[in-house]
Amino acid sequence: MLVSERIGQLFVESEAGRDRLEYTEYGAGDAWVVLLHGQLMPRRMHQPLARALAAQGLHVVTLDLLGHGRSDRPADPHAYSMHAWAEQVLALLDHLGAAQAVVGGTSLGANVSLEVAVLAPERVRGLIAEMPVLNNALEAGIVAFGSLLLAARFLPFTVDGVRLLTRPVPRGIVPFWAGIALDTLDQRADSVAAVVHGLFFGRVAPSSRQRRAITAPALVVGHPADPIHPAADAAMLAEELPNATFLRARSILEWRLRPERLDRAAAGFALGCWHTPAVARRTTGRPSGRRRRSDG
Repeated sequence: MLVSERIGQLFVESEAGRDRLEYTEYGAGDAWVVLLHGQLMPRRMHQPLARALAAQGLHVVTLDLLGHGRSDRPADPHAYSMHAWAEQVLALLDHLGAAQAVVGGTSLGANVSLEVAVLAPERVRGLIAEMPVLNNALEAGIVAFGSLLLAARFLPFTVDGVRLLTRPVPRGIVPFWAGIALDTLDQRADSVAAVVHGLFFGRVAPSSRQRRAITAPALVVGHPADPIHPAADAAMLAEELPNATFLRARSILEWRLRPERLDRAAAGFALGCWHTPAVARRTTGRPSGRRRRSDG
């Protein structure tokens, strides 16, 4: 099913000044869904899911958070934090005139979604958290992103050199996910260093106590064999959230290469959030510490 697609922009204030953010809308209507990308990845990574959700009647928006994709990329570390990114999502909702949305994302996007639910719970109709990064990802995250920070800060030619190689490749001639990989490698050393620096010196996710207080319905998706996004973190989050369903992906690549099952689950969840009155949802939550589980 074909759906309408529109590119838009908005401007937000940050520690670095006035910054431009770019987003894409899919579909129309008042059943809003906001999808957020992984760290250093572009919003285009969620294009297949956005189209699938919009085909089911949802109004989907993908956003390039500051420092990513086609949004501005200031080199000031103070411009980047989970709180700042969450405020950008709320600014997007205000810009679109959306009182509420199902907010979700992958990796970084999942953590930002949690931050939005803590910062403005009345704006969150539901949460979709794929590959959240919590306690069990600490060591692998430090190794992976600490090395990236050091390279970007002290060997900037490595990051800028990769950009010189990847930027000229026409995205239209390569497979979709190869294009996403090329876009992810299209980075500037100064902004990469700033993004990772900002993450390291801020909190990566809301505290466990804050997560347990999130009452919005949630779909939490975990992957096996992924050290930076261990399934244990996804399972722990689903235990903490009082209205969560845990869904185990068959592999880290399932939602990328064979997305039908997970697309159906996400669409059913988001539609259910909009078909259930918000007041009724708040009065029918399950006790904290219990979760529903789905394997397919």
